[in-house]
Amino acid sequence: MSSQAGDVADVAEPDPADRVAAAVLAVPGVHGLHAGVHGEVATYLPGRRVNGVRVRGPGWDVHVVLAWAAPVADTAELVRRSVRGLVGGPVDVTVEDVAPPTVLPGPTP
Repeated sequence: MSSQAGDVADVAEPDPADRVAAAVLAVPGVHGLHAGVHGEVATYLPGRRVNGVRVRGPGWDVHVVLAWAAPVADTAELVRRSVRGLVGGPVDVTVEDVAPPTVLPGPTP
C-alpha cells in the first residue's frame, strides 16, 4: 500500500534541537533564545538553523534571553531541567541577555 502525501507516516519526527528550543521557550521567565555574539550558538539542519541551541559531544548548550523580572539562577535551573527531560547528557545554560521591561517576547538574533 502506498502512502498519500500528508499521511501521518510521512510526517517527520521533530529534530531534538526543535524539541529543546520549544521546551526552553515554554519555561516561564525565558524571553527568547540567543545565537551568541557571533551567531555561533546554533544547530544546523537542512535548509535552516535553530538559534540558541547547540549539540556538543554528549550534551547541549542553551543560550537564552530572560524576561526582565525573571530570577536568573532559578530560571536557568528550570531551563536545564526541561531540556534534561528531553535529551541525555549535561545541559549548560548561558544567560546572554535580559530583555528590558518594555520589550515584547519574540525571537532574538
